[in-house]
Amino acid sequence: MDLQFYGANCVSVSHKGTRLIIDDNLAELGGKSVTKADDVALCTMHPKDSPEARLIFDGPGEYEVADVSIIGIAARAHMEADDKNRDATMFKLIAGDHSVLLAGHIYPELNDAQLEAIGMVDVLVVPVGGNGYTVDPVGALKLIKAIEPKLVIPTHYADKSLNFPMPQQDLAAALKEIGLEPQETTSKFKLKPTELTDVTQLVVLEKS
Repeated sequence: MDLQFYGANCVSVSHKGTRLIIDDNLAELGGKSVTKADDVALCTMHPKDSPEARLIFDGPGEYEVADVSIIGIAARAHMEADDKNRDATMFKLIAGDHSVLLAGHIYPELNDAQLEAIGMVDVLVVPVGGNGYTVDPVGALKLIKAIEPKLVIPTHYADKSLNFPMPQQDLAAALKEIGLEPQETTSKFKLKPTELTDVTQLVVLEKS
């Protein structure tokens, strides 16, 4: 699996010719959508405008696309979500020996059923920007401790090129609260399970 970051909570996960785009609401935030017609779109919360992709998944369930298994796990949306938008979906992607959990804008207290559905994951992709808009560093740390991933990739932090409804926390400040130092900073991360350790590490993806 290869992972890239495009700003906000938007990341791509590519595997053997299949590209999955997660949470591409960049156009709503004053950026440019990165979803292409042959992509598979995953939305952790119901989008205002559906991406133009060949397949779109935005709720719980089990799906298969080429060699990628997709498990949508129901979650409560972050604390400040309005009453009409209280549900969210975490997505676990499995391809061969690789596994990635895309947390999205969720309330960071997970129950036993959710943790059982998540199981073991190599990579946790989690927002850190906070301010009532998404998970804050304290919530992100709760998720890290509960899920115990081998690798953490932070998303949704301050970005001058995007117009967030609420200011997002600076990445450096968020990571200081979480207490993890970046092991690597890269524009594209290739997941190699043989290089992962039992100690949780952090990778920062530069915006593509």
